[in-house]
Amino acid sequence: MSTSNRIFILDFGSQYTQVIARRVRELHVYSEIFPYNTSAKKLGSLRPAGIILSGGPASVYAPKAPHVDPEIFNLGVPVLGICYGMQLIAHLQKGEVMKCERREYGRGELEILTDSPLFQGLGPKMEIWNSHGDHVTKLPEGFSPIAKTHNAPYAAIADEKRKIYGLQFHPEVVHTPRGMEIVSNFVQDICAAEPTWTMASFIEQTCDELRKQIGKEKVILGLSGGVDSSVTAALLHRAIGDQLECIFVDNGLLRFKERQTVEHVFGQHMHVKLHTIDASELFLKKLKGVTDPEKKRKIIGREFINVFQAATKKVGKAKFLAQGTLYPDVIESVAIGDNPAALIKSHHNVGGLPKNMKFKLVEPLRQLFKDEVRVVGENLGLPHEMVWRHPFPGPGFAVRCIGPITVEKLDILREADRIVLEEMKRSGWYAKVWQSFAVLLPVRSVGVMGDERTYDYTIALRIVESQDGMTADWVRIDQGVLGTISSRIINEVKGVNRVVYDISSKPPATIEWE
Repeated sequence: MSTSNRIFILDFGSQYTQVIARRVRELHVYSEIFPYNTSAKKLGSLRPAGIILSGGPASVYAPKAPHVDPEIFNLGVPVLGICYGMQLIAHLQKGEVMKCERREYGRGELEILTDSPLFQGLGPKMEIWNSHGDHVTKLPEGFSPIAKTHNAPYAAIADEKRKIYGLQFHPEVVHTPRGMEIVSNFVQDICAAEPTWTMASFIEQTCDELRKQIGKEKVILGLSGGVDSSVTAALLHRAIGDQLECIFVDNGLLRFKERQTVEHVFGQHMHVKLHTIDASELFLKKLKGVTDPEKKRKIIGREFINVFQAATKKVGKAKFLAQGTLYPDVIESVAIGDNPAALIKSHHNVGGLPKNMKFKLVEPLRQLFKDEVRVVGENLGLPHEMVWRHPFPGPGFAVRCIGPITVEKLDILREADRIVLEEMKRSGWYAKVWQSFAVLLPVRSVGVMGDERTYDYTIALRIVESQDGMTADWVRIDQGVLGTISSRIINEVKGVNRVVYDISSKPPATIEWE
């Protein structure tokens, strides 16, 4: 990957920062997110094709507002500021930014004033999405307005000579229908970044890098059957073959025939060295009587590490441990300066290894977003159903079986969930939604089956649409599909006599119930 084809994004805590990065990559140009206070010297040494300043919740004139190194404007590369990023450009270039009399939020109409290359081919007007409480009231020297809205005379500004641009609205969100064209104009035309970032080129380059990093050493991977670990396994196997040893832990909390699927795809079909550990009795024993969701998660996490460590000793000496860390995991695990608005969390895949595990890490997917990982998986020949499967929580059915866990309840949930997925796929809805699954409630109710009274469990259906899992809405799914799912569960799953549909959105609810 040529360094001259990189677009760098400085993050000021916007909820849309990752969206910006993904939009750039959709143009087949590599993007990378940096903390807002990364020095111009460091950025310049990496030779970006252009720099984007993200939005953010702060006000540029606030005492502790996050500011960028002003030397970035002297690097000689194009700069685009979005919302807070634009206000920061104006502020640092001696313009003025003030609080709006009326906060602009939601849809608006942009009137384009000049033939700036940023708006090339877009016509005189376009629909946009606003989200700001401050606005630029005085332009810095060398800047001119290139677009306006009803409430903002400086909705877009430019110093065409230095190729510095600012947008008060958000071109990266889907609510700005032609926003991708603006991003494309900046990335491909103004920055002249070439579309060299493809998943085929990523696979080829990454395999070369893995061979150099690993040499003739052995690599161990904890294979779960999920998208991330499966693609990691396939990529490593492509690169180093039998030097990869995979460990699959059956904790008794898995989906219907999950173990058989993993053993077939990786063991029999791809001929990966696979070690299956049946620890289901151990996990269920440790979880007996536990109802608190956080306790369930901690028990499962602790026991997994114990089982995995024991398994690695049986596999034999290895220097490397592979993990399916993705780019969002890396971003969320790096503190971005002192910005209090940023959501920082310690992800289990980043720096989460026990201190006594003496491995070097191999993370071949750490540059990729989820949608890119799926494309890599398909290119590597993994089954379509495995690559495009819905997310499944790390603790498995332990957090979809509400209350105490028993073998009987897990069997009921596993069968109900199997029916949900079968009918979603059969009806064509599976590929249209983010996630669909069954939840077993600790609620029994009276029913009638074959003229006999029943007192059985309730299954809740959860089907949501989402872009990234951060927010989600319940799906207005065809009632006929819901009816079929309900009828099959009640008729085929012994112990269930009632099915309900969860119509809660996230927020305030979460996607998973626990």
